[in-house]
Amino acid sequence: MKTEQAQSNQFAVCLNNEGYKASLEVGKIYRVIDDEEARANGLIRVIDESGEDYAFSANRFYPIDVPKPVEEVLLSAC
Repeated sequence: MKTEQAQSNQFAVCLNNEGYKASLEVGKIYRVIDDEEARANGLIRVIDESGEDYAFSANRFYPIDVPKPVEEVLLSAC
């Protein structure tokens, strides 16, 4: 059951925004959208600064686990 929850609300921190300074902020936590096709191509789909989801190179991000209270705050801010 925990695996399902982790898949539905995944987060990653941005490590590199080179070329995407208007879309991504280094050190910011982004919500990850599950996208098997993107993952198969070395990409990660996140909700960026525009509020829309876009695919970026996965090496720009580091996936993180967040405690439930932090998750609730992050999801309410989306």
